[in-house]
Amino acid sequence: MAPVLMRSKLFVPASRPELFPKALAGDADALSFDLEDAVQESRKADARETLRSFLRQAATRATGKILIVRVNGLTTPHFEADVTAVAWPGVDMINLPKPESAEDVRAVAAALDRVEAGRGIERPIGILANIESPRGLRLAAEIAGAHPRVAGLQLGLGDLFEPYGVDRADTRAVHAMQLAVRLAAAEAGVWACDTVYGTVADPAGYTREAEAARRLGYIGKSCIHPTQVPLANAVFRPTDTEISAARRIVEAARGAETSGVGAFLVDGRMIDGPFIKRAEAILGAARRLGLAG
Repeated sequence: MAPVLMRSKLFVPASRPELFPKALAGDADALSFDLEDAVQESRKADARETLRSFLRQAATRATGKILIVRVNGLTTPHFEADVTAVAWPGVDMINLPKPESAEDVRAVAAALDRVEAGRGIERPIGILANIESPRGLRLAAEIAGAHPRVAGLQLGLGDLFEPYGVDRADTRAVHAMQLAVRLAAAEAGVWACDTVYGTVADPAGYTREAEAARRLGYIGKSCIHPTQVPLANAVFRPTDTEISAARRIVEAARGAETSGVGAFLVDGRMIDGPFIKRAEAILGAARRLGLAG
């Protein structure tokens, strides 16, 4: 699994170009320009062309942010036009809504193959697959492992809960879905990003849900408003305590390797391979954030 720093992923409506520069200048690690739910049907063509022009600008690609586009679904009349409009160098991922099978993912990969070949794009654009339907949840591991382009899974609770009367405020239900999607991602060897939290005026609720996701190994959480970005960034950064503990584990692992010891104690805990990998990941994230040398 390739390291990725995506503590916060801010949705930006593709029909609101006045928000684009603000988003680029903000603190979100990733921007997800939305051609799907955030754009009315009558404005989708215009939004697509606006986003196409924006993504082709050198200044857009030079920000260092992860650039994602949520396209309209495979079964819509907009999918092919969306992919053609937004598959340009500098775009990191296509966010696929509502995939129902591995075949759906492979169809998106094939569409990207065609566009990239015609444009000479050398770095393949990844796929971020949303898990937001009962069938998609049941087949989440297959969706995650369907193609090498799949970079991660994103949990989506609106479509997964609302049509079936599941209470979005039920923390037990939310936790169950978070765990299921995280384990499906783990089975396929990809990361998982947590769902949006729709109540913008409840930062404490956002933080609680983000903390639960972090404890399950999610790399970050989606944001629907810029005020949620610092909340996500604060939750999904390694703490000073974690960094110190990880450093002790890595240093002890070097000594254990020299002496041929497979498992050893650090701070009273038994440490072996999985703990070492986790410690290395924590230090890697800390370095990327400038928190550790």
